Amino acid sequence: MRTPPPRTDRRPAQRASRHARALSAFALLAALASAPTAAQGTLDCQLEFNLAGWSVFYKTASGSGTVSCNDGQRLAVKIESRGGGLSFGKSRIDNGVGEFSGVGRIEDVLGTYAAAEAHAGAGRSSKAQVVTNGDISLALAGTGQGWDVGVAFGKFTISR
Repeated sequence: MRTPPPRTDRRPAQRASRHARALSAFALLAALASAPTAAQGTLDCQLEFNLAGWSVFYKTASGSGTVSCNDGQRLAVKIESRGGGLSFGKSRIDNGVGEFSGVGRIEDVLGTYAAAEAHAGAGRSSKAQVVTNGDISLALAGTGQGWDVGVAFGKFTISR
């Protein structure tokens, strides 16, 4: 009588693979976002943020963050994401990151960015997205908790 091979738990490997794919997607999105506008801005700026929200046809999320640039400037910001579409769910992103391109001065990051996304997730998930505001692009990535499914279009606003 043969004994079956020992069972292995594939979940940690699947999580690692999912995170590696999200980081690869973020790197690609950041490279694509910065390529056409790199000559227009001189600052390298990053956004660190937390965001939580919900959606039932109308998608809404809010949070806060800090923009820091390579010239030493820092700016505390509020973040709001609003939009509509076929979207249902509740989610939270903790310790999200973003890379700006096309920034001439730190105040340039303030404003409303156009956003479009398709999403599906349950439990712990990763997300990457690029939003634009004129010549400025922002590549966002983060991991968090929640469940959601759908397609949404709208705006991503950064304010003081």
